[in-house]
Amino acid sequence: MSKIAILGYGSLIWDLDDLAPRVRGNWHVGKGPKMPVEFSRVSPKRKKALVLIIDEGLSHECATSFIASKRVVLDEAIIDLAARERCRPEFIGYLDRAGRGAHLTPFIQNSVSSWLESASFDAVVWAALPANFEDETGKIFSHENGLAYLQTLEGDALVEARKYISNAPEVTDTPFRRFLGEVGFL
Repeated sequence: MSKIAILGYGSLIWDLDDLAPRVRGNWHVGKGPKMPVEFSRVSPKRKKALVLIIDEGLSHECATSFIASKRVVLDEAIIDLAARERCRPEFIGYLDRAGRGAHLTPFIQNSVSSWLESASFDAVVWAALPANFEDETGKIFSHENGLAYLQTLEGDALVEARKYISNAPEVTDTPFRRFLGEVGFL
C-alpha cells in the first residue's frame, strides 16, 4: 500500500475538476518541492491562454503545492492526473522512493527526491506537459513575447488568460507574472 502525493502549481489547485473525488484532504500550498515553473504553454483547454508548466529552460524556482491522492497504486494516480489534465499518461511525471520515475531531468530528480525524503509519501506525480510557446507563436518565450502574445487574445480567450494568471497561487511567483503586474496587464 502506497501513499501518493499530487503536485500542483497552477489551475489544479483551484480547479480539481474530475480529480476532486480522487484526493483527500486539502492542498498544502507552497509546501511541495521547488520547480522551474512558468507561463510558457499555450493551452487548448484554456482557450489558448498561457498556462503554467515545469519549464527547465528557465533559471528560477517556484514553490509547488501538494495534495494526497486516494489511490494506493501509482499507475492509477497517474491515470487520474492524466484524465484531469486531458493528456496521455506519458505526460505525467512521477518519482517513487525507489528512484523509479519519468520526466526526471537531473534538477527535477534532485528537487523532488529531496522533498520526497522528508515527506510522508511513497511516490509523487505531477503534470509534465511540454512548453509549446515557440511552436504555437513562432517566437521564443520571453516576457516581451509572452505579453505580445497575450495582447493578441480577445473576448473569452483574454478573460480566461487573465483569470488563469490571476488565480495562480501567490507562491507561484514567476518572473513573467511579476512582469505582467509591472506593466499593468493584471
